[in-house]
Amino acid sequence: MVDSILFWNEVALEANKISHTDDSKREQNGPTLSSRALAIVHLAMYDAYAGVVNDPTNLPPYAIALPPPGGGASPQAAVAAAAHTTLSCLYSKQKAFFDAKLAEQGDPSNPGHQFGLMVAQKILDDRKDDPDDSDAGYEPSLERGKHRVDPDNPMQGFNAPFYGAKSKGFAITKRHELNPPSFDNNEYLKALRQVRGKGIAPELMGTLPNGIDARTADETLIGIFWAYDGAAGLGTPPRLYNQIVRRLAIAKGNTEAQNARLFALVNAAMGDAGILAWDQKYIHDLWRPVVGIREHDESFGPAATEANNDISNDGDPFWLPLGAPNSNSTKKNFTPNFPAYPSGHATFGAAAF
Repeated sequence: MVDSILFWNEVALEANKISHTDDSKREQNGPTLSSRALAIVHLAMYDAYAGVVNDPTNLPPYAIALPPPGGGASPQAAVAAAAHTTLSCLYSKQKAFFDAKLAEQGDPSNPGHQFGLMVAQKILDDRKDDPDDSDAGYEPSLERGKHRVDPDNPMQGFNAPFYGAKSKGFAITKRHELNPPSFDNNEYLKALRQVRGKGIAPELMGTLPNGIDARTADETLIGIFWAYDGAAGLGTPPRLYNQIVRRLAIAKGNTEAQNARLFALVNAAMGDAGILAWDQKYIHDLWRPVVGIREHDESFGPAATEANNDISNDGDPFWLPLGAPNSNSTKKNFTPNFPAYPSGHATFGAAAF
């Protein structure tokens, strides 16, 4: 028998990939909205499965429990209906794909199907007031050290500046406050010098001053390997972490019930990771290297002090980064359009694992 959780998890991950590859099907894009979507789908799948199995000791409901379905209800039919409904709502441009998968793996005639529909609607209703990732109304700070758009990509805007602050959590019971990042001290200066040399655009390598270690060829390959945001067919970090969890679940021989719980936990955690990380990103609002290195000297930038002849050697007003690769398009390599601290990749990964 096909494991319904693994089946629909794969469908959800394919939807994530398509939405980040085909411009005509862009929905739930970026780290925040894609992690939210995966959380909604997998929590609906979990509650649909748990409601039919009716084992509250081992599989307690996530949302308020619904009346159990009638006799003969199939948990697989319930999971299929819940997954299809949530995916079709979140990724409406891919509905034909989801319909085909429902025909392959669903059973609309089974009582579990109707139960799955109710569960999905309950989860969707619970998240209906979530904010989107729009930057409408956002005004970036002009203070030194604050995040602004990449000067080499001035139309990039800002990703989800209100999302973290205005979203309710999936599982968290309180917010986590981070200490401010190091800034304008010895630790910060050491990091700035390292990033200046190791992160510089290849065509600018010859501009590095003495005492700054340049990036090696091997380090360039390593950087490109991990800077996977721009590659078509890859999706977002939450998709990649789900792929790792799939391999672990299959290797361990998980039961369907174990997978229902596992993927709900992983994706609820990453949903909350996106909320908390973006909340803290825009609280601390730390600039990225493309601005921080260019404006390191206090006589540069919109909050500049009066210029003098003692310009810092640690800044470079023409510096550009290697950047995250747009390896499947003709667009420039890019700096992400949200503040640097804390790391989204690290937050998602730590939550998942």
